[in-house]
Amino acid sequence: MDFSFIYEGLLSITPQQVVMYLVGALLIYLAIKKEYEPSLLLPMGFGAILVNLPLSGVINQEMAGIGEVTGVVEWLFNVGIEASEAMPILLFIGIGAMIDFGPLLSQPVMFLFGAAAQFGIFFAICAAALMGFDLKDAASIGIIGAADGPTSILVSQVLGSNYVGPIAVAAYSYMALVPIVQPFAIKLVTTKKERRIRMAAKPARPVSKTTRILFPIIVTFIVGLIAPSSVSLVGFLMFGNLLRECGVLDNLSDTAQTSLANLITLLLGITISFSMRADAFVRLDTILIMVIGLLAFVFDTIGGVLFAKIINLILKIMHKPLLNPMIGASGISAFPMSARVVQRLALKEDPGNILIMQATGVNVSGQIASVIAGGLVISLVTSYL
Repeated sequence: MDFSFIYEGLLSITPQQVVMYLVGALLIYLAIKKEYEPSLLLPMGFGAILVNLPLSGVINQEMAGIGEVTGVVEWLFNVGIEASEAMPILLFIGIGAMIDFGPLLSQPVMFLFGAAAQFGIFFAICAAALMGFDLKDAASIGIIGAADGPTSILVSQVLGSNYVGPIAVAAYSYMALVPIVQPFAIKLVTTKKERRIRMAAKPARPVSKTTRILFPIIVTFIVGLIAPSSVSLVGFLMFGNLLRECGVLDNLSDTAQTSLANLITLLLGITISFSMRADAFVRLDTILIMVIGLLAFVFDTIGGVLFAKIINLILKIMHKPLLNPMIGASGISAFPMSARVVQRLALKEDPGNILIMQATGVNVSGQIASVIAGGLVISLVTSYL
């Protein structure tokens, strides 16, 4: 029996593919050992190994007597992401069904913090453009700062970026590293005294059921008029939330939060690995994308904190109680992880300091703001090109 196919496969492995095996192993390690976003990093890590096997059957290949055959991962990528962007958009139904906008609706001023925390996106876009990236690629890279994986994938795909794989890996990796990156960024721009500021733990104002139902409808309508390119993102997010709040579709809401979200997350993780083939991934550009993405993430955090400090200057003049500027860091999209990080840091600095209510309100606003920012970037870039 001829076993030459075994060593022929081994000899076909390139150094770039070996790098991707290591990247895949690292993602799997982070998912299992560190429990960093395991539902996404594990499929992505396994997929990175899968698509880089020589003559992998999960991507296009020539087969004797048959011709070119489309592999299952490439087919999923073509149908679910490239042709329709269906997977990341459908995932927003599940995300919307999980989110309780009550803390935000009881403190509408928190919307401002969510908007301020998107500063890193536009900083990173400028930085990427100055480094020589094409505008569509620079815009796609900048969205990493929102710490919103589905939005990052969708924006990069809609704009036709050449770096969908690296952008997805960077976005989800930094989402997973929120507990490490955010405390570092917060401490860069705050003093211990500021981090110890206590805020009144007032009970949240009750939010009526009518308000909860009208909110997703009104937001979709307004955003659809202001930034039509983002209506698919915002609309599906708000539709999921409407399922949650309407009170008559509990089964559908539960399905969206569990079965639908889990299934799409699983497929999205393994499918995005199609963009992690060695020839497209192991490049100097990829390293730059990871660096710029980290800067975007850090500056998003810093932008939210600095905005809170500016508000404090006004409050000080008015002789009003000050805000703990750390709550501004929760304005990124990593919900509810960022709010929990802020609360843990507050307790570390001053045991008994409870900021979770305010941080959660800001965190929810960040989820909406990141999606709107993604739509605005799409609108601005497509109108310019």
